[in-house]
Amino acid sequence: MDITQEGTILEKKELATNIYEMKLYAPKIAGAVHAGQFMLLMVDEKGERVPMTIVDWDKVRGWIDIVYQEVGTTTIKLTGLKDGEKLFYVAGPLGKPSRVGKFGKVVVIGGGVGVPAIYPIARALKLQGNYVVSIIGAKTSNALVFEDRMKEVSDELIVTTDDGTRGLKGFTSDALRELLSRGRRFDAMWSVGPTLMMKACSDVAAGNIPNSFASLNSLMVCGVGMCGACRVTIKDKILLTCVDGPEFISYDVNWKELAIRLKSYMREETVSLEMLRGAGKL
Repeated sequence: MDITQEGTILEKKELATNIYEMKLYAPKIAGAVHAGQFMLLMVDEKGERVPMTIVDWDKVRGWIDIVYQEVGTTTIKLTGLKDGEKLFYVAGPLGKPSRVGKFGKVVVIGGGVGVPAIYPIARALKLQGNYVVSIIGAKTSNALVFEDRMKEVSDELIVTTDDGTRGLKGFTSDALRELLSRGRRFDAMWSVGPTLMMKACSDVAAGNIPNSFASLNSLMVCGVGMCGACRVTIKDKILLTCVDGPEFISYDVNWKELAIRLKSYMREETVSLEMLRGAGKL
């Protein structure tokens, strides 16, 4: 396999149903990335530019890892590629790194494909000497990913599933509420996952955890601040998730506005999938 070209797929594997991990040869990105940043990719010349959180990397060997859920046109095309094939375009790292530092006792929370995205943040916090409590969740045990890797970078790991098939039955916010009710105290919190999950965790943490951060990467479209689709209101300021984030203080996020903005391109996404089906590629 010739891996000398930036964007070559080194390995692709299915972690859970419709959830894939892809290792790419991207030495320029790997050499500069920090926890919390993302990259852009295009599957082909006519494809959309898609932001992907970088979940792992090796600066020496020059590879990066992304994890994605197959839900739309681009991710379906991505899954169709084989090891050794090259993506049309890759760029990064982009966005501001997570505000990792020495806080003391911290809690990191990941839901769904947000678990791999929270992994490099948890790892960086652990390396900084923090006591890391991780809460990870999924709808069911078959959708849970990165559990072993999260365990490696955590002092404590709590697993939740909506249906109770693995770990505690309930949501990640329920597990956080239980910890706080038992008198556990944290100096900072990070959350990555579905918008409703991050909002719920932020609401639970309010008044209890002084520093709380959330990654709003699901808003991003162009990834470089040109399209304006990822506008978000932080306190009284309108900022761009891709340029000013993707990580923000969760207590400052206008979550109601964010939930509405996430629905902006649902029609276009549906049309794109219908076109793919019409072309016989589904």
